[in-house]
Amino acid sequence: MVHDLYILMITAGVVSLLFKLLKQPVVLGYIVAGVLVGPHLFGENLVSMENVETWGNIGVLFVLFCIGLEFRLKNMFESGKVAIVGVSTIVLGMLALGFGVGQFAELNTMNSLFLAAMLCMSSTTIVMKAIDEAGLSKARFVKGATSILIFEDIIAVVLMVLLSSIAVKNSFEGGELLEKVGILALTLAVWFICGILIIPTLLRFVRPYLNDEILIILALGLCLGMVLTAEEAGFSSALGAFVMGMILAETLESHRIEHLMAPLKNVFAAIFFVSVGMMINPTSLVTYWPSILFVSAVIIVGMITFGTLGCWWGGETLKDAMLTGFSFVQIGEFSFIIAALGSKLGVTDPVIYPIIVASSVLTTFLTPYIMKAAIPCYNFIYNHASSGLREKIDLREQQVEQAEKASEKTTVTTGSNRAEKVRHAVRGTYVTKRLVDLFIKNMSENDQPANE
Repeated sequence: MVHDLYILMITAGVVSLLFKLLKQPVVLGYIVAGVLVGPHLFGENLVSMENVETWGNIGVLFVLFCIGLEFRLKNMFESGKVAIVGVSTIVLGMLALGFGVGQFAELNTMNSLFLAAMLCMSSTTIVMKAIDEAGLSKARFVKGATSILIFEDIIAVVLMVLLSSIAVKNSFEGGELLEKVGILALTLAVWFICGILIIPTLLRFVRPYLNDEILIILALGLCLGMVLTAEEAGFSSALGAFVMGMILAETLESHRIEHLMAPLKNVFAAIFFVSVGMMINPTSLVTYWPSILFVSAVIIVGMITFGTLGCWWGGETLKDAMLTGFSFVQIGEFSFIIAALGSKLGVTDPVIYPIIVASSVLTTFLTPYIMKAAIPCYNFIYNHASSGLREKIDLREQQVEQAEKASEKTTVTTGSNRAEKVRHAVRGTYVTKRLVDLFIKNMSENDQPANE
């Protein structure tokens, strides 16, 4: 096992360093490292696939736990209409487009469903890194884009649960699917509300005794406890890790936990992406290159179209909507996880996996260059638009600027007003009122300065 870990780490480190020098995402380096140590390139296993798969599964849990830690209900509420309309347009549009591609390729219903799920999720990690490297991290569109990505992560986890249920029974029943969604929504609500009421309060009581060592052990214990709870409830372990991350994101220690988790997440995420690369057969990439190019084109065109339309319909300016759409032109970690899920359950065609991974690599490589084309494309559309469309674009710009100014004036009182409305709604019930007070207090903890 130590020998396997040594091969994985040294290969991933050297290759990712090379990719960093070439100014390419290190995720691509991990995948290439997986191809190098995998059984297909040199015809022999340099490492044990069983060990790598085990570490990769742990990596998925840590990645989803950390994604959950980045989830903030306050940010989601602030984005409001843009996030909801944007994510609905992107996910529904790409699901329909992906399913259509599957049917066009004469895949069966199960394969088409999995393919659709793989194509509808952009990579949070890659998008945010590309935005940061482009110097746009403070741009106006980033808040809405981040909220959309968070919603996509939640939907991806839900899709994994639903696809697992459909795959096990090998059937698609609308009534049963709705029942499953309802049970999942109720379970999530109970977990999240109970977690917000209990865990932040307990952490606040023991906060004076929480050094870094105890905090990280406690956080991992809570994460694994929720993983086991999710498995006992019949849901995926990934869902449990993500939910516990969401709960801890609303505590005063969230940023500290996120900081402490970063090294573990990076190590096990690297192993996961290496395990993804180990499943790629370079020969199949040569054989299926037309399919890879076609799927990549579908991802790029679909994400630009639905991302731009969704954000525009959600109330963003055309420029911000196009910047968001042009930054979403890749698929990433959740696509790999869903592809691996289909392979593990034995319900997807083996050829889909390498095509999806290769398409992800290609679209990730192209993301920075496509993002740079957003502003020139916007200028072209604006300059060649009809007078009526140009007036709408200008009017939306004015409306967004006015809304920003109004938001700055009301930021101080918004939280207290919202809290007072909730308290007023439950004033007649003392117990409920106390629970709501506790919920609001815990929800607002992470807004306080860290040195309080």
